[in-house]
Amino acid sequence: MEITGYWLTKIIFQRALALIYLIAFIAIVHQFKPLVGEKGILPVPQFIQHISFRNAPSIFQWISTDVAFTIFGWLGVGLALFALLGFSERFGTGVSVTTWLLLWILYLSFTNVGQSFFAFGWESMLLEAGFFAVFLGSVKTNPSFLVILLFRWLLFRTMFGAGLIKLRGDECWRDFTCLFYHYETQPMPNPLSWYFHWLPKWIHQFGVGFNHFVELIVPFFYFAPQPFAAIAGGLTLLFHGWLFISGNFSWLGLLTMVLVIPTFSGAQLRALFHFKPGLLSAPTPVFAYVIILITVITAFLSYYPIRNMLSRRQVMNTSYNSLHLVGTYGAFGSITRPRYEVIVEGTNENVISSETTWHEYEFMGKPGDLKRTPPQIAPYHLRLDWLMWFLPFRASITSEGVSLPYGYDPWFINFMAKLLKNDKATLSLMRHNPFSDQPPHYIRALFYKYRFTTPREKKKTGAIWDRERIGVYLPPVSLDDPALRKILKAQGWYK
Repeated sequence: MEITGYWLTKIIFQRALALIYLIAFIAIVHQFKPLVGEKGILPVPQFIQHISFRNAPSIFQWISTDVAFTIFGWLGVGLALFALLGFSERFGTGVSVTTWLLLWILYLSFTNVGQSFFAFGWESMLLEAGFFAVFLGSVKTNPSFLVILLFRWLLFRTMFGAGLIKLRGDECWRDFTCLFYHYETQPMPNPLSWYFHWLPKWIHQFGVGFNHFVELIVPFFYFAPQPFAAIAGGLTLLFHGWLFISGNFSWLGLLTMVLVIPTFSGAQLRALFHFKPGLLSAPTPVFAYVIILITVITAFLSYYPIRNMLSRRQVMNTSYNSLHLVGTYGAFGSITRPRYEVIVEGTNENVISSETTWHEYEFMGKPGDLKRTPPQIAPYHLRLDWLMWFLPFRASITSEGVSLPYGYDPWFINFMAKLLKNDKATLSLMRHNPFSDQPPHYIRALFYKYRFTTPREKKKTGAIWDRERIGVYLPPVSLDDPALRKILKAQGWYK
């Protein structure tokens, strides 16, 4: 049988989305308990005491134990593998719907209690895509074109929202200079970021222009007839492929590329993939009516992101409901320059003086060691490292050093206390712990300005980074520090 319509599109999309789910649940299995488990940095049991099920629907509103987090995390891994291998679609629409619905419920449950560590736009993007995937149907079913359009609408909001926020944001997007800084100051550079940073400036300026074209003009063609929709999809793939090889953005780029798949028809994909359909059927009348209902609800909920995109006060990455459906997206309205880093250090000395020897902790992905080549992390997500990147935004640089007008993030104070205890789970999220034998007596955090070395400096020193100390972000503290104990007790965390 010749592959027509969007059957092949559906098959490839389902496998690709299952891969994203698999990566996401693997990250949960390894990181959820240290970050927000029973004894995590921001424990879920304390969080759910202050938020209702309506505002944060989650399985863990009823059972918030590390055993439950482990069981449901691995269940998510198993279901994602089940879908990735295609088994979810082989046994009829009922199994397909159940598999994708369970994946969505599980990931929603983790996200809604994950607090600061799950407050990223791509969490909602994955949940929205995962919800729409419930209605694609089994391998024996031709997908409804309405569902294909729902994915294209999600892709449109992701791309067009990002384009608008840039035009309304940093002036460097309007004078075509943002890429002079982006590769150096992005959240987590990768092994190629240094090389991208030192490309000729005319290439950076062209890149900004291409960004505007792909994010502001191309998205309208997602809804055009073929082959225009596929051409628009191809340009989007090219754009996000460039971003993927030049930096670490968790699964944001990969998920966006997966969302491009519905812009291609089965006939266009046939040259690359060799799935062969059997006897196909249309969705049952009941299933078709449900899809129509979901489309109508999506259209109704789209009022809020459309209003946001048209607003002069456009916001990025916002969900308008606790189910994370039909949100608004967008990134990098502002480009940081220069790059600041919070570097955490500890010492075993009992008395702090100017002669005290301090030892640095090393994170998995974020810059620290000046000679360490930034690793390739994406599409995996290092949640702790990402929040460390956000920390400098709360600081103000003054003539006297660093001030914190809004105080410290609660998670950061709890994180410092965990390091002072040499907490094994927390340290599993770190690349290097300089205190493997016994906990440090004191912890502090310094504030540095980082920059990429020039080609000449890199050749001479072998260093990727150069840095300048700006001030102290957190003065030396110990577990016996009354101020630290007071903060921890106020949060109900300290024991």
